[in-house]
Amino acid sequence: MIKLYLVRHGETVDNKAQIMQGQMQGELNETGRAQARELRERMRSEPIDAFVASDLQRAVQTCEIVAAPHGKPVETTVLLRERDWGSFTGRFIPDLQNVEWPDDIETLERMKSRARNFLTWLKVAHPDQTVLAVGHGIINKAIQSVCFGKPMNEVPRMGNAEVRVLMF
Repeated sequence: MIKLYLVRHGETVDNKAQIMQGQMQGELNETGRAQARELRERMRSEPIDAFVASDLQRAVQTCEIVAAPHGKPVETTVLLRERDWGSFTGRFIPDLQNVEWPDDIETLERMKSRARNFLTWLKVAHPDQTVLAVGHGIINKAIQSVCFGKPMNEVPRMGNAEVRVLMF
C-alpha cells in the first residue's frame, strides 16, 4: 500500500494576480514560500520515503522546501503538470468569465488519463512507500477523482500548500 501526501504548491505571484498559469513555470511569492516552510515544519517528523513534484518551478520550489530536512532528492514528472489552458494561459482570470472555451484546452479526460498514469507510476517506482507529491490544483483534483472513483466536481478544491492523504 502506498501512502501519498498529495500537496498543492504554495501561492505564486500569478495566483495572487489572478493570472491563468496553466503550464507556465510560475514562481512562489513570499506567502507561498512561507506556506511551504509551514508545511515543512508540519511534515518534518513524518517518515517520507520519496519526494516527487511536477516539473514546473512553483511545484519544485515547494517540494524542495518541504523535503530539505529529510535530506532526500526531489524527483520531477510531467505527469503532475497543471492543466494545459491553451490560449487561456497567461490571461487575467476574471476576464475569462462568460468567454467561450477554445479547443486547445486540455480535456478532463486527458487529465484523468495523466492522473491514472501517475498513480500507476507511483505503484511501480515507489511500491509500499510513503510519498509526498507536489502538484497543482486541477491535476490534484484529477488524481483524487481517479483514486476515489468520484467525478472531479465532487472533489473539493485544494488551497495553496494544502495536503490530502491518499492510501492505495
